[in-house]
Amino acid sequence: MANRSSNTTTTLGLKDGLLAAFPVVIGYFPVAMAFGLLARNTHVSLADTALFSLVVFAGASQFMALELVSAGVSAGSVILATFLLNSRHMLMSASLSPRLNGIKRRWLAVLAFGVTDESFTVASLTAGRLSVPFMLALQLLPYLAWSAGTVTGFLLGTVLPAAVQSSLGIGLYALFTALLVPEIRKSLDALFLAGLAGMLYLAVRRFELLPAGWSLIVAVLAASAAGLVLLNDDESARSGGHGE
Repeated sequence: MANRSSNTTTTLGLKDGLLAAFPVVIGYFPVAMAFGLLARNTHVSLADTALFSLVVFAGASQFMALELVSAGVSAGSVILATFLLNSRHMLMSASLSPRLNGIKRRWLAVLAFGVTDESFTVASLTAGRLSVPFMLALQLLPYLAWSAGTVTGFLLGTVLPAAVQSSLGIGLYALFTALLVPEIRKSLDALFLAGLAGMLYLAVRRFELLPAGWSLIVAVLAASAAGLVLLNDDESARSGGHGE
């Protein structure tokens, strides 16, 4: 993990954030188009579909909410399920908080809203001190891409060939792979956490230990908690080493 900690004193700026956001934007737009198309097929209005992305801005939760809406689930149950699925963001924010020291409190709510799996991953794996310009660029561009992709998918998705429509959702998986593989090559911790999340998910699904939908939540929360402990231990060990 030496590569990730080699330049932690450098403050990341706006340009760094724009460069870091670019691959996330590429991954978000087609997946958002898939969401917009699915929302239209679920008979959700254009305004409500746009608000989904503008207000919620959480891909997995939005797709899950559409499935629940199409199944006739009550609004309260949809909100609760979304909250539980997004609760992993609390652990992500806690993991990033040590690198946000010195940022004025008025920015924290804005930055908290923009935390997604992808922005968290990029921020965690980018060496340097996080700053408001870096985080705003990293979060704002994907937010705009996700919102624009949602509307585009709703308006234009039906004119695309069926093969293209069915392939739109693969972009997010490709993005996760592109973010994860380089870090796995540098860090055994990343490999362990990825494997832990996958094994937990498969075990819960295979043995039906929890109701449908909870398997992903449990796997993500457990892996995020383990990551928080491991990364904090690594930071403490490095700090102790520098102190000597």
